[in-house]
Amino acid sequence: MDALASLAQGFAVALTPTNLLFVFIGVTLGQLIGALPGIGPSAGMALLLPVTFGLEPVTALVMLSGIMYGGMYGGTLTSVLVNVPGEAASVMTAVDGNQLARQGRAGQALAAAAIGSFLAGIGAVTALVFLTPALSAFALGFSAPEYFLLALLGITATASLGTGSALKAMIGAALGLIIALVGTDPIQGTSRLTFGSLELLEGIDFLPVAIGVFGIAEILVSMEQTQASQAVRTRLRDMWLTRRDWVECRMAMLRGGTLGFVIGLMPGAGPTVAALMAYVLEKKMSRHPERFGHGALDGVAAAESANNSAAHGAMVPMLALGIPGSASTAVLLAALVLLGIRPGPMLLTEQADLVWGLIASMFIGNVMLLVMNLPLAPLFASVLRIPYSYLVPAILIISLVGAYAISLSLFNVGLTLFFGMVGYLMIRADIPRAPLVLAVVLAPLMESSLRQSLMLSEGSAAIFVQRPLAAVLTLLVIGSLALPLFGFFLARRAARRAGVSEALSHSSD
Repeated sequence: MDALASLAQGFAVALTPTNLLFVFIGVTLGQLIGALPGIGPSAGMALLLPVTFGLEPVTALVMLSGIMYGGMYGGTLTSVLVNVPGEAASVMTAVDGNQLARQGRAGQALAAAAIGSFLAGIGAVTALVFLTPALSAFALGFSAPEYFLLALLGITATASLGTGSALKAMIGAALGLIIALVGTDPIQGTSRLTFGSLELLEGIDFLPVAIGVFGIAEILVSMEQTQASQAVRTRLRDMWLTRRDWVECRMAMLRGGTLGFVIGLMPGAGPTVAALMAYVLEKKMSRHPERFGHGALDGVAAAESANNSAAHGAMVPMLALGIPGSASTAVLLAALVLLGIRPGPMLLTEQADLVWGLIASMFIGNVMLLVMNLPLAPLFASVLRIPYSYLVPAILIISLVGAYAISLSLFNVGLTLFFGMVGYLMIRADIPRAPLVLAVVLAPLMESSLRQSLMLSEGSAAIFVQRPLAAVLTLLVIGSLALPLFGFFLARRAARRAGVSEALSHSSD
């Protein structure tokens, strides 16, 4: 009941005219950013973070979070109408969504995605209401060793649970830790990795890294690609589901939303993994798995429900523990720090209006997005006809002005361009960028809690296994590091067996 009373107070905060306006601005920008191929929610949030300077913290956060979950809705448009996912979490939507569009059922695909995203989003925010206070109260018993291990787990789990190479994810995380080390040692006062530069003595801000690695890098890659695909047109009168469509999709929405929320709670898994797993699960559960890949409406509903639910689920560890589980929540956490707010288990107590106002805004934002994605979907789809070459200069100028606004320094503009090239090279080398950004955000917490732990134990590492909770977290860190190795050996064993079977079959011939 306390949670419901706090949520009511949150609605009082979120329903002020200013906050309502910025929820609307956030979800509209998220919808547009998600619809534009090449710019995902993380990049959009990083690019627009400087715009929030001067706003009240709750106003800034409701706008940024609106971009985050609005991007999940927007990515559906390009996936269904152009067969180009607006962002990675919409890849599975494109598989069946575009097939449906080619069969003249684009409206039904968009409606199933919008309704599934809405129901999963509302369900996930409801779970967020009750889970966040419980997890936050549990985390109040944490001390320095638990904080260090939790932050370390956030980074190692990102590498092991992602869809790409674990080794490359670790390389990205190591780069992030190196970037975070630049500056002056907070205890000894000596310079680290500054190479004699006075500008680097204060360290590297998060924003040039995020804008460069996400925003500039995406722009550079998008400029190399031709956006010649023609969008399939859809009409307002097609944006509805028949009774048969609804029966086909309802369980897919429920399963996708539930699975997505659970995956969203895990550090590093994120909406992309959630959409992929929900699609695979739905195919296994379906009575007609042969339709998947050729226009399965329940495949679209499952993937979209899962990615939206996972985006909301990732807010639980961010708000309760101060540990971001995805690149988008890392940007949101950085926004909290830039606004002078200390994240962590005390956030819910010290900033109750902000946290509950943010949660209440998600209910409102999801309703706004449902309206935008049903009657207004054809209008947003018209954005896809704007040549990308017209948009690039404007996005680039916003990025560099945002970088300059951090400290009115051209040095930060140079850093942003430098990290833009770093991000571009990472994309070309297939190194995931989320671990880098997570490491930059989590490194200060890791360093301070590691030093406090070792000072308390007089240099003994035993402090990380002495308390039961610390011991469990240590095992989870070891497990997250061992998981990719375990998967590697399983794959090798399977390949060897396949090789033996092949050899046996050849010999029998």
